[in-house]
Amino acid sequence: MPRMLDVSDEVRAEIGDEEADRLLAGDNAPGSYDCTSCRTPGDSEQERTSTVLFIGDETAVLAFAHAGCLPSQVVQVTEEQLQGAVRSISGESAPGGGPQKSLPQQAVLGVTSGLVLIAGELHPALVVEPTSPIVRPGTEGVGDDFLPLLIEQGFMPVTELAAVPPVLHGWSVLLAVGRLHAVLQPGGNGGQPMAWWQAHQPLQVTDGWRAAANKHQQVLMFAAPVGSIGRQPREDLLRGALDKAAANGKLVAAALPLAGV
Repeated sequence: MPRMLDVSDEVRAEIGDEEADRLLAGDNAPGSYDCTSCRTPGDSEQERTSTVLFIGDETAVLAFAHAGCLPSQVVQVTEEQLQGAVRSISGESAPGGGPQKSLPQQAVLGVTSGLVLIAGELHPALVVEPTSPIVRPGTEGVGDDFLPLLIEQGFMPVTELAAVPPVLHGWSVLLAVGRLHAVLQPGGNGGQPMAWWQAHQPLQVTDGWRAAANKHQQVLMFAAPVGSIGRQPREDLLRGALDKAAANGKLVAAALPLAGV
């Protein structure tokens, strides 16, 4: 049976048309798999599945993810991370009998759009949650510096969703032709804004979300560490997860001006 696989153009370019066609035909694709993003089981015969190609210096590993978690894409990682992923997939221990390394997730950010009710008014929001812990550049720690790094950029800790967070100038959300393209951050030395997050393919937003964004001319961005929000299929469940993350001190936020039309 053909698999419900998404193979992006960039993945196809790396693995070749022949291998991509075999995957789409179901020859080399797994039926069931563990999602490389949320780690829960998936089934490429029953639900849309993304092919994610991790590329190191000398090795490449093809992994699979729920299409709702990650788009099909190529992710550049270090060779050490990739060898750790191979050991994790095959169930082997790391050298020296140490713990296995998890599949590498280098700067892969999950972004969900939704409407959030604050003080009786609906606001367009983006919820950002990485698929693995984010460590400070240049360090090799095992902690999670995602929120401290954002706080240093001007995002504010949120303990409850009672008021709209302050505007973070220099950052913006790029919305063009009714679709979400990127979250932009200030460029270095006063240069042009650069993408902090960019959609692999422009993301469709609801009419209500777009109308609210046009009304307020800004988007609220909430960010939480991996495992704090999860995949929430409805806005009420998303709001509940945000409230819980805020109460646990695991949420930062800012209002980002709207760029584009």
